[in-house]
Amino acid sequence: MKKLLLAVDHLSTWIGQAFAWLIVALTALISWEVFSRYILNAPHDWNLDAQLMGYGTLFMMAGAYTLAKSGHVRGDVLYGFFQPRTQATIDLTLYIVFFLPGIVALTWAGWTFFEDAVAIRESTFSATPLPLYPFKAVIPLAGGLLLLQGLVEIVRCLQCLQQGCWPSREQDVEEVDVDKLKQMVHAEEGRP
Repeated sequence: MKKLLLAVDHLSTWIGQAFAWLIVALTALISWEVFSRYILNAPHDWNLDAQLMGYGTLFMMAGAYTLAKSGHVRGDVLYGFFQPRTQATIDLTLYIVFFLPGIVALTWAGWTFFEDAVAIRESTFSATPLPLYPFKAVIPLAGGLLLLQGLVEIVRCLQCLQQGCWPSREQDVEEVDVDKLKQMVHAEEGRP
């Protein structure tokens, strides 16, 4: 079971990191548009639509990655003081009551939006229209990945309720706790 949970974490991490490269593409796209508009005096009417679709894709595909890294917003002011079993109970309740219905609805509706967009070959409303159906395909894809990662988090909550501690997860990026880092350095040097 642990291997399966970590495999889903790894998949979410890999997809999140792969789509993070959209930032580079978007930076290049925006830079090119600024150059074209102000230096060449030749703006592109499709560029803003492409930027919006790129940013939308980036943020949607970051959802599962963020969940895998426990990066979504929560009331940490109180939550951090609770015992792991209490945290797991709260998380499990919120996953079942809010997360699952919301993500299932998002994925279902996203698939419907995608199918409709393909059926009518939906495109943007600009002089040079861009197709919207590839962008709308990202909605159910992101929803499905987020649902998969959410199911992994539910299993982790159940394991924590049984064992009394949180199971391990794949680590990628962590906040640096400066005080803890100082203590480690002082401990290595033999200072109090």
